[in-house]
Amino acid sequence: MKAVKIILVIILIAFVLVQLYFIIAQRNIETYPYVVKKKYDRFEIRSYEATLFTSVKLSTKGYKNSSSKGFSILAGYIFGNNERNEKISMTSPVSMSLEDSTTMMFMVPKKLNKDMLPKPNQPSIEFKEVPAKLIAAISFSGWANDTKIENYKQELKAALDAEGIPYTNKFYFYGYNAPYEVFNRKNEVIVELQ
Repeated sequence: MKAVKIILVIILIAFVLVQLYFIIAQRNIETYPYVVKKKYDRFEIRSYEATLFTSVKLSTKGYKNSSSKGFSILAGYIFGNNERNEKISMTSPVSMSLEDSTTMMFMVPKKLNKDMLPKPNQPSIEFKEVPAKLIAAISFSGWANDTKIENYKQELKAALDAEGIPYTNKFYFYGYNAPYEVFNRKNEVIVELQ
């Protein structure tokens, strides 16, 4: 019984150390820059600058059906599955469109431009220049799933309607954490404003 307790304590300590490592590592990941224009009770208005993304369009819809496949394709590219076997730094957040089909996108690090990027080995990967935009964002913690994403999308729509803020039908899910991170998980549903 004593050996079991010791093993459990060692496993717990290892788990905590790994999670602390991921929290510290997350601080070093380049993020999609924005400026908060106005904060409301449940959401905020932000402006994003024009940015280059790698993207993959999937025929599936929804977080559950698309997140693993899209992430695997794009992660493969940045981890070296490209014509030069070149690694590209991970950025945050991972973006997923909330439409009939899903487009997943990783931001390209600012130090790189389209001409500097290696050609993907996967023909489904494209480079996409996203223009500057004004958005509304609502945040939530914990693990994301289709139900949570839809609930926060509806909450954001209701809050924007209550404030009389016009918005488009371009909704996205932003996930900020690696799948194996347990603590301090951050997720957002955003919509482009008119």
